[in-house]
Amino acid sequence: MSDIMEVSHLKKSYRETEAVRDLSFHVKKGELFSLLGPNGAGKSTTIDILCTLLKPDGGEVKINGCMAGKEDLQIKKDIGIVFQDSILDGSLTVRENLNLRAKLYMKKKSRIQQDVHEAILAVSAMEYIDRPYGKLSGGQRRRVDIARALIHKPKILFLDEPTAGLDPQARQDIWKMILHLKEERKMTILLTTHYMEEATVSDRIVMLDHGVVAESGTPAELKEKYQVNTLDEVFLKVAKSEGVFA
Repeated sequence: MSDIMEVSHLKKSYRETEAVRDLSFHVKKGELFSLLGPNGAGKSTTIDILCTLLKPDGGEVKINGCMAGKEDLQIKKDIGIVFQDSILDGSLTVRENLNLRAKLYMKKKSRIQQDVHEAILAVSAMEYIDRPYGKLSGGQRRRVDIARALIHKPKILFLDEPTAGLDPQARQDIWKMILHLKEERKMTILLTTHYMEEATVSDRIVMLDHGVVAESGTPAELKEKYQVNTLDEVFLKVAKSEGVFA
């Protein structure tokens, strides 16, 4: 399986704070890849750089063969992003929100209707397509957020803590949907999480601690290496942070 994403010696600081320090990793095409770490580990900063929303202080990022900083327009066509905070209008219906989003990518009305319909089907949100976005539950809103990111059929989907703030049942439902997208659409998915139990369903994991790689590998490799039953103990062993993981 070829690499669809390459990150080499990435660096980003905010004044005196080094958010990302000499970070390197690669993601293979079709992989479900997790960046695992507590708050302040550098996950969101890394995502913002990969999505060309933030310029690094050093290092290189290559997405689907395109170099960030030089070919950003093409990269943006190849990726879909789900942020921690929604960017949709709470007063508009789901359909109205997604139609507005689709118009950024296409002009033909029939194509807009088709692609919005497909995106809604992909996240199983058809039953509330004509309800105001602001009236939906947290899990329903997250499904619609993912549908928004799927409208233009990206090759790579970025999810920044997609289950944060959701109840256990909603978290489970979102994960089922993520795994379905990976299998059915053969999508490459990169997500951040501070839930250690969630990362274990990934193909590979990079554990971040203060902007550097603390450990990496498949869930099976990490379990075997540290001879533990769960990644909870692995993460606690390699992470230096003293924060509380929600």
